[in-house]
Amino acid sequence: MCSGRLADFSLFGRLLCPVRRIIDRGDQPLYCEVPHLLRWAVHSQQGGGPPMRRTSLYSRSPRSRQVAAAGEGALAGEPLPPSLAAPGRLAALVRRHDRPLLMLASALLAALLVAGTYAIVTPVNRKLTQSDIDAAVLHTLERRPPEPSRASKAYQAIHPSVVLVRRLSEDKGENRGEKSANAGEGRESEADDEGETGGRKFSLRGVGSGVVFSDDGMIFTNLHVVAGAERVGVVFADGTESEVTLVDAQPENDLAVLKAKTLPDDMRPATLRTTRGLRSGDEVLAVGFPFGIGPTATWGVISGLRREHYSQEGRRNLVDLIQFDAAINPGNSGGPLVTRDGDVVGIVTALLNPTEQAFFIGIAFAVPIENAAAAAGLSPF
Repeated sequence: MCSGRLADFSLFGRLLCPVRRIIDRGDQPLYCEVPHLLRWAVHSQQGGGPPMRRTSLYSRSPRSRQVAAAGEGALAGEPLPPSLAAPGRLAALVRRHDRPLLMLASALLAALLVAGTYAIVTPVNRKLTQSDIDAAVLHTLERRPPEPSRASKAYQAIHPSVVLVRRLSEDKGENRGEKSANAGEGRESEADDEGETGGRKFSLRGVGSGVVFSDDGMIFTNLHVVAGAERVGVVFADGTESEVTLVDAQPENDLAVLKAKTLPDDMRPATLRTTRGLRSGDEVLAVGFPFGIGPTATWGVISGLRREHYSQEGRRNLVDLIQFDAAINPGNSGGPLVTRDGDVVGIVTALLNPTEQAFFIGIAFAVPIENAAAAAGLSPF
């Protein structure tokens, strides 16, 4: 409060008392008291007494004095400056918890970085189209090894059952040239072999093919392959050699049944299948040892059923044959004719060539497996 003569409530005193306070405070801006002076002067003109208010207490901080001055302006009805309108609670909270807030902000930033990286690296899922599926299938087919052919599957099924049949004769001192020339019917290889049994020396006179059809080593072949042989031997798929004995013969079908004396451990007999249901055009595979080379596989189709074969003299010697066009040559006789599943449906027996040359020109014959089974005493299919 003002003292002395300025303490009265005359208009002059009432005007000078605030000015005195302003002068005493020195560092307080004048605009903070102007509204109060005007309000006081107007109130005095109207005959009112001095407005009673508590003297403001200020700290030494300039900021505190600004806030206090603004508060006086708010009492006068003036709006606060925007910078002072709200209390500084948020700033105080940040100052008190600056370390946890910094850690939280770092964690949020790291999470945003991880999410952004994942979004960049991870491809955007989209709906598959038929073109995408076709491209994927084509890519897979190009990279994977090709599937084995039907002929290859048939060969793998029958290969363990095919044997090389060797017709041996005792060597009585003829030279090799004479043996090759005098080999006679059934001579199907230019290669000679020699063996010695019990002091007797044997030479290879001809080769043919055969197929194992039972677990005890029973073998189908052609009768003309082993006819007149003093000794017959076979070589199994794994290289095992064995001497064989003639069990039965069926001259009308040119068939012979052999039995091996020595069997390999992994021998696998062939599967026999009836010819019922076979049709012209069905795929077949012939396996044997043409000219002693093999086992050799040739692929073809059935050309006809119930065919007849005539000898070079014009006599009918074989009937009810399967005609096929898979290539065969001397040495294939007695080998199996199989379906694409590897099942035996016939025993290869002859080829047709109108000339005197014994080579293949596109027509071959096989004895149906039913006839071969009858020769072996097996039950009819």
